[in-house]
Amino acid sequence: MKTLFIDATVRSGSRTLMLAEHLLSRLGGEIERVRLCELDLPKADEAYLAERDRGCASGDLSGEMYALPRQFAEADEIVIAAPFWDLSFPASLKQYFELINVIGLTFAYSEEGAPYGLCRAKRLFYVTTAGGRIFSEEYGFGYVKALAERFYQIPDCRIIKAEWLDILGADVKSILAEAIKEIDKIS
Repeated sequence: MKTLFIDATVRSGSRTLMLAEHLLSRLGGEIERVRLCELDLPKADEAYLAERDRGCASGDLSGEMYALPRQFAEADEIVIAAPFWDLSFPASLKQYFELINVIGLTFAYSEEGAPYGLCRAKRLFYVTTAGGRIFSEEYGFGYVKALAERFYQIPDCRIIKAEWLDILGADVKSILAEAIKEIDKIS
């Protein structure tokens, strides 16, 4: 079992990362880690998109620019660690999704124009923490879940979250312990 761990955390001592690493220890198997803050992700500008489109049109998806989408498509399971920032997640995660959305690798279109997935994963975990309240799971997780279900056809998308961590008087240890209990229920 190969788990792809997409780490969008940036802070040392990240609570999101701590929860994600606990989850990874429970899942076991081979783990491939992509630490987004350490990558020099290319900008999806006109030149980049034209080069990607040429590869998609020719069917030659062997170049280095297709390494991340290929890795995503070949994973058996996906874990994303993304803190809740500005009603969403760090920009590097959005940039990552823009780079892995490659026709012919992670998804394709039917004759009717509907996207369908080419990814192997059957399960995706989205791990997040927030200093305050996550007003709606549609922010951040909702975007990732929509991509996973509608484009990649990953049927089982779950959120693991811990909220209110920076509120004055919050029992941070207890809040994190509850999230860990939820993780420990996962088989």
